[in-house]
Amino acid sequence: MAVYKLDSDIWFPAPELADDDGLLAVGGDLSVERLVLAYSNGIFPWYDPEQPVLWWCPHERFIIRPGSIHISKSMKKFMRQHKTEIVLNRDFADTIHRCRMKRENTVGTWITDDMEKAYCELNRYGLACSVEAFVDGEIAGGLYGVCIGRCFFGESMFSESENGSKTALILLAELLEKKDFVMIDCQFHTDHLESMGGERISWEEYRNLLDDGLE
Repeated sequence: MAVYKLDSDIWFPAPELADDDGLLAVGGDLSVERLVLAYSNGIFPWYDPEQPVLWWCPHERFIIRPGSIHISKSMKKFMRQHKTEIVLNRDFADTIHRCRMKRENTVGTWITDDMEKAYCELNRYGLACSVEAFVDGEIAGGLYGVCIGRCFFGESMFSESENGSKTALILLAELLEKKDFVMIDCQFHTDHLESMGGERISWEEYRNLLDDGLE
């Protein structure tokens, strides 16, 4: 399958046209309008700093249903022994930058200056959200993602102390379940997210969830 080249017009080819690895298109920009169109169709940007913008739509998806978040026995014990809470949008720019630095200093990151700027702009429009977890009053971790309709599209996480990102994800899932969200889109599989209730689903099932969440 061909990889489509985007121009200045705001458009995407049909998501089903992505290649076997999930790559759909290259180019374009990270404007609010293009990002909203992308996420509303199950497409997201992911690329290395030296590359042009690459747009992905994997055929197999990996999600967490908010009501199916798995909390291990050790994590339940941790949360009983400590005061845990989350704050939404305490400081979006700080959260995305912490996510960037944690990865940049270890395995490398796709969160470039342009990505930080673009998602901060989404946040200003109320279309992206940061989640900061506090344990015993101290910031322990967090995450950020795009929030459209009843779908949360997770982007990246960070931990400053033990179980920081886990606490953020668990408490976020519990909040989203109360608000009848249909999914947390994890984009790619990791063993860590699978241990917390993540599951692989087909593109067809993902598309149905997406349509339901954006209705």
